[in-house]
Amino acid sequence: MNSVRICPSILNADKQKLAHEISRIENHADWLHLDIMDGKFVPATTFSFDESIKIIAQSRLPVDSHLMIEDPDAQGPEFALAGSKSVTVHLEATQTPRETLRKIRRHGARAALAIKPATPVEALFDYIDDVDMLLVMTVEPGKGGQPFMVDMLSKVRALRALVTENQGSQWIQVDGGVSLETIAKAASAGADTFVAGSAVYKSENPGFIVDELRTIACASLAH
Repeated sequence: MNSVRICPSILNADKQKLAHEISRIENHADWLHLDIMDGKFVPATTFSFDESIKIIAQSRLPVDSHLMIEDPDAQGPEFALAGSKSVTVHLEATQTPRETLRKIRRHGARAALAIKPATPVEALFDYIDDVDMLLVMTVEPGKGGQPFMVDMLSKVRALRALVTENQGSQWIQVDGGVSLETIAKAASAGADTFVAGSAVYKSENPGFIVDELRTIACASLAH
């Protein structure tokens, strides 16, 4: 299995001091997770495209852009062109998933496909060859600080079995409620890439929490 990746989300960081907030985790984390919400696909709004471009340009960490927006087919490739190293679109929002994923790849980024809790995991199976990462939401997208949905781990197990059966190298990411208390369960189910927001940025020492999350996940990886 691939090594563990910890991807702190700046959703819960201090938006007025983003450069400082990112600096607190950049020597510890693997990726910076950027949540893009438009107030349409999900109720909340976060960063505009212009704001996102600035964050992507300034981050020393590769940026993992998670598009929770109404029109990912148009904007997904644009985030790749803007320098995001990974772009995730939601299956529920895209009209042309395969085409959009391929465009993201052509523009030099890793392409990822996400599903919300209500979407059956089988909906992802047809796109396995078009993605570099599969994202299982372990909360309802659109708001930080929600409790981890343990019942979503059956989806993670199904995806890990699919990747293994196909001898694939796709990463499996979980996002939502990931903490020191829940990451072991996700890693044991087969996830190898973890988004953590509140657990990291509501702590006094975000870098230390990232290191602790990695240690627990590595000890719990499914083999």
